Amino acid sequence: MHKALSMLGIAAKAGKAASGETAVEQAVRKGKAALVIISEDASENTGKKFRNLCIRHEVPLLVFETKETLGRAIGKGERSSVAVLDTALAEAVRKQI
Repeated sequence: MHKALSMLGIAAKAGKAASGETAVEQAVRKGKAALVIISEDASENTGKKFRNLCIRHEVPLLVFETKETLGRAIGKGERSSVAVLDTALAEAVRKQI
């Protein structure tokens, strides 16, 4: 398993991750997101929406893994987007990817 996925799991267990379009979007808009990850197989519209949102709010964005893998890493079903809410964890995930 990729180290970044393990860290996403830790973030989720610690309550420092938001997943799903609505929750991630709210985290970014409220200034709580330190990093947004979208899956490689997310729809074109989802990718565009989050790219624009992250640029506007100056939040780093990474494209990583599949919906299934991201969801499994945080103990949920398929997720096309995940936000890491903790700055230190976000930086650790970025370094691994």
